[in-house]
Amino acid sequence: MDLDAFRMLLAPAGRGALDEAVKILADGADPVAAASALRRSHPADLAAAALTQASLRRRAAAKFGPDAAVMYFTPHGLEQATRPEVAAHRASRIRAGGIQAAGEFEGGPAVLDVCCGIGGDLLALARAGCPVDAVDLDPLTVEIARANAAALGLSSLVDVRTGDAALADPGGYDLLFADPARRGARGRTFDPMAYSPTWPVVLDLVARAPAACLKVAPGIPYEFIPEGAEAEWVSYRGEVKEAAIWTGVGAGGRRATLLPSGATLTASGAEAETGPVSRYLYEPDGAAVRAHLVAEVAALVSGRLLDPRIAYITSDRLVRTGWAPCYEVTDVMPFSLKRLRAALRERRVGAVTVKKRGSAVDVERLRKDLRLSGDNSAVVVLTRIEERPFALLCQPMTSADG
Repeated sequence: MDLDAFRMLLAPAGRGALDEAVKILADGADPVAAASALRRSHPADLAAAALTQASLRRRAAAKFGPDAAVMYFTPHGLEQATRPEVAAHRASRIRAGGIQAAGEFEGGPAVLDVCCGIGGDLLALARAGCPVDAVDLDPLTVEIARANAAALGLSSLVDVRTGDAALADPGGYDLLFADPARRGARGRTFDPMAYSPTWPVVLDLVARAPAACLKVAPGIPYEFIPEGAEAEWVSYRGEVKEAAIWTGVGAGGRRATLLPSGATLTASGAEAETGPVSRYLYEPDGAAVRAHLVAEVAALVSGRLLDPRIAYITSDRLVRTGWAPCYEVTDVMPFSLKRLRAALRERRVGAVTVKKRGSAVDVERLRKDLRLSGDNSAVVVLTRIEERPFALLCQPMTSADG
């Protein structure tokens, strides 16, 4: 979909075509039949744009909920957009972060959003009462972000323009929000030097901003985190979604946050001991692992590490916490395919969930080699303890919702 095709969708005829496309797809028509039906009443290019957008809205419902029904997307923009729950968490931190709104702006802190994409974060910021000036290099993306703000009644707080983030001036705003592109010609990149704009350019923008929030990949190398900044890893329903680097907001150091609960964990100086396998095994949430806060999770459950380099915690206590799913350990054995298969067959286990940390075992190959049958289920944890591979048979305990 190009810019002209998208603009057709915003006109009255385009809105009618889009509404019709949404209804046709909702009625279960396949793509070929849907295109044929829509072309009977609309030009081919408008029909194609409407069907593309209707299909994207259906996909977007899983991420954006009811808002998806009135929003606009591109395939790449939908994939890369921040989940609303994560964006709302970040916006609430900005609104409550002690940043004083200055200058001509009223309400919340004035934000410059560079690399705004289709607007996932700028919409959350506007809903939190922050006036937002947004910039993106792609004219189609800018048009979509602007249309999304209008569709959700936020245009009075949002201004979106086409521009190069590297040329933006964050000095006239209370906070810089930057979401540099992490995808190149060969796909997703994990090297900040390959971001667009590159990491040095991003850091130059940060240096000229009173405060800043940078959205980055969860696997960002720690040496790229600026000295004195706070690095926050965010997990949504047990899956690490992203990290954010904060300057001028927060106390610095490392933070892990669980959503939707909003529970947060910061470094306390705790040190975790190591010890033998006890009755319960805890698997720390990935946000805590990324933030190097496993010792803090161990303290929450009165636990010890099985191995000082692996994020599995063992404890005699059952503690229900969103920070770590808990499993009751039924068997502990040095890893051996033959021995593991025999133990599972003896317990009539036909379905296994395999988890591993510090193990080189190919999980899919293991599943085939186990050749299981039976009515029971189990969790198999593969790990290393003092350089020796082990298998732990476990049963899951109900944990608090993160």
